[in-house]
Amino acid sequence: MAGRFPAAWLDELYARADIVSVVSGYLQLKKDGRRYWGLCPFHNEKTPSFSVNADLNLYYCFGCKAGGNVVQFIMEMERVSYQEAVKLLAEKMHMAVPEVQNDPDYERRRSERDRLLAANREAAHFYHDTLWKPEGKTVLDYLHKRGLDDGTIRRFGLGAAPDQWDELIKYLVSKGYTKQEITLAGLAVNKGDHHYDMFRSRAMFPIIDQQGNVLGFGGRAMGDAKPKYLNTSDTPVFNKRKGVYAINLVKKIRDLKRILLVEGYMDVVAVSQAGIQGAVATLGTSLTNEQARLLKRYAPEVWIAYDGDEAGQHAIERAISIFEAEEMPVKVLSFPDKLDPDEMIRQRGVDAFLAVRPMGAVAYKMQRLRLQYDLETQDGRTEYAKQCAQILKKVKEPVEMENHLEALSVQTGFSKEVLMAQIGISPELMGQNKPTEKRKEYPAKRTRLPETYKTEQTLLALMALDKLPAGTVKADDFSHPAFRTIAEAMLSGKKPAVIMAEAETDEVRQAAGEVFTVLSDEEKKNPAAVAKDCLRNLHIQRLQQQINDMTELMRTAAGGQEREKALKEVMQLSKELAQLRQQGR
Repeated sequence: MAGRFPAAWLDELYARADIVSVVSGYLQLKKDGRRYWGLCPFHNEKTPSFSVNADLNLYYCFGCKAGGNVVQFIMEMERVSYQEAVKLLAEKMHMAVPEVQNDPDYERRRSERDRLLAANREAAHFYHDTLWKPEGKTVLDYLHKRGLDDGTIRRFGLGAAPDQWDELIKYLVSKGYTKQEITLAGLAVNKGDHHYDMFRSRAMFPIIDQQGNVLGFGGRAMGDAKPKYLNTSDTPVFNKRKGVYAINLVKKIRDLKRILLVEGYMDVVAVSQAGIQGAVATLGTSLTNEQARLLKRYAPEVWIAYDGDEAGQHAIERAISIFEAEEMPVKVLSFPDKLDPDEMIRQRGVDAFLAVRPMGAVAYKMQRLRLQYDLETQDGRTEYAKQCAQILKKVKEPVEMENHLEALSVQTGFSKEVLMAQIGISPELMGQNKPTEKRKEYPAKRTRLPETYKTEQTLLALMALDKLPAGTVKADDFSHPAFRTIAEAMLSGKKPAVIMAEAETDEVRQAAGEVFTVLSDEEKKNPAAVAKDCLRNLHIQRLQQQINDMTELMRTAAGGQEREKALKEVMQLSKELAQLRQQGR
């Protein structure tokens, strides 16, 4: 991830970027000592536990353990990828991104992108203004008839494309854009020597990304014009496989519990007006893996609420497979009488919509499978049970498996034991073995004392100050895997901010966040002396652990020779331990 950017360039970016200034743009900070404090934006709290370390360019929350560098803060707040966050920060710092630094065509492409985005923004204003004029009356009446109020219309920036051939083109040309740029943005089509507006006599839905850029449009035809919905084709700034409608609004919601994925623009707008948060829609295409990965940034799970017709149900099955491939939990909302979300709200009200309980993905797939078999016959029940067994093989939670087995047993008449055999699992794996056997998997005693962990943590924090004499600390001094990884990175010359950026696991990132915030002012005054004490304490703690292990070996040794060898080892270790403790005194 971070390997795409040179380490030296990242160091310069982090050096230029003042994390206090960046974070202050999102939340209020108050200085206390050498740190800045505020209410954590990543979890609800009333007492500030979110700290910003200006010296190391890092943030850390002592409540929810969120931590990282300035780039990772932008990632979390803007809900963007690492590369996107680096580029956003680089733009703030007026630094050229290395990938394009030596590209002679870069400035032209960047200028072109900026021009197309600006043209789209102007087009969105044009369509929205047109909606409130006489030429937009047909569209406005349609939106009102669909139950939308003016506040919702303005919130989504809805508009109207006039029923004329080139009204938008003339408007954009008057704003300084060329017909070539207008066509390249997907706002016009070129036929021979003539240019025509892409959208005419349609209700317009601007498609806006996480940063507020207007990327393209969806247009709903008035009357019987075909196609019913027309979307911007792929352009240099728009790829319908990668974005979702209304992601700009979802991004503003903190602690969102779930994404509600619907089929159409009107479904999103109607659901949002009803006060239901987190609704998005794909952009005229089936769900893609890129869209699933995008949604995964914003909520822990997704609920699919597609249309109730057969096409919608097939789309649900495909979407489930994609979300499962991306390891995102998914549930399904099935509305009565094959209603879509917009119809459900307009015909039966918000309370009826909220009363529909989500169905788990496995239960939904089994329900769909049931439609293919006649369960009144033995053959039908047998084949249905076999196919369900294939679905249930992917269920990992014993409690969830138990529920599905119970239902399947009732439907087919087969016992749970038979169904489990068909799936290929044993009763032991279902938690029916004795609890004592389960506990055998876990060691009875800890292999590392808590003091060792804290000492290693302090030693790493001292290394982060970059004031220890060369050779004072080695990576082998650390027994905790995450700490050893962090130590190796610092010994190779990497700064704390870069280490946080390159952390490959959440364990390493969280450990690093704690490490870089634990030092007291007293420890900072004489880091070399504190480091010396830490190393001695680590040696003492590990010697004591070795003595404990050898003592246990003596107690369980089968023969006298083995016990005698262990005793000599204990005596030698005890001598070393006494000498170290004497030095400490």
